[in-house]
Amino acid sequence: MHAVLLIRCPDRPGIVATVSTFLFRHGANVVDLDQHSTEEAPGTYFMRLEFQVEGLDIPLPDLGRAFGDEVATPMGMEWRLASHAERRRVAVLVSRHDHAMLDLLWNWRRGDLRAEIPLVLSNHPDLRPSVESFGVPFLHVPNDRANREEAETRMLEALEGRVDLVVLARYMQVLSPRFVERYAGRIINIHHSFLPAFAGADPYRQAYDRGVKIVGATAHYVTAELDQGPIIDQDVARVSHKDSVEDLRALGRDLERRVLFRAVRWHCEDRVLVHGNKTIVFA
Repeated sequence: MHAVLLIRCPDRPGIVATVSTFLFRHGANVVDLDQHSTEEAPGTYFMRLEFQVEGLDIPLPDLGRAFGDEVATPMGMEWRLASHAERRRVAVLVSRHDHAMLDLLWNWRRGDLRAEIPLVLSNHPDLRPSVESFGVPFLHVPNDRANREEAETRMLEALEGRVDLVVLARYMQVLSPRFVERYAGRIINIHHSFLPAFAGADPYRQAYDRGVKIVGATAHYVTAELDQGPIIDQDVARVSHKDSVEDLRALGRDLERRVLFRAVRWHCEDRVLVHGNKTIVFA
């Protein structure tokens, strides 16, 4: 069994030596270590360290307390220590487009997504049979401008105490600041991203009419400012004059499902650290 230690702190000499020495003293065998330092002064240091727990001389919770007292507090660290046995509880929000949701559920069922999915929530009833075929509960909460406050209250009540992460798998409603604040840093969204970007209805038709040469997708954390949160992952595909609107839509769906899965997987595996409006991704 492995555990993961995530660290963010002011950059200074001796961080790796101090952390590795502490773990060595307690019998941990380090199997993977990634690090990054920002260039600005004063710099910020980031680390993701994975180690085996079988040789520990104390239980993992006690190791965490000792690390906090002996290393993290003196060095001004923000940190997280978690066992691979811990599974993030992920709620999936979706409207009618099912490709991103189905990809998450399929990867979860075959064991490639280290998470639990206790609930899929939608503002339409259409996808209930698909969701329940995976053995996952489905909740329909109608949500539009007329009843948004009431709908979000129901949604928050349904999620309370059950989830650690909310994934918007093409959920076609804007979340209120109240909802975003409740799950700050724990909501991931997927959307198309073109050069240039096309907002509003039928973006693929707009892209086709403008003769774009690239279509893409972006997964990011949700903030109160629409589609401006820290980016976790992106991907693109080249297109040409031979591609139809449907070709662009198919490429876009494929990019969206792959990019969203990677972002959710990396979050669940403690591979993402947020730094301002950027992310450090140890993929």
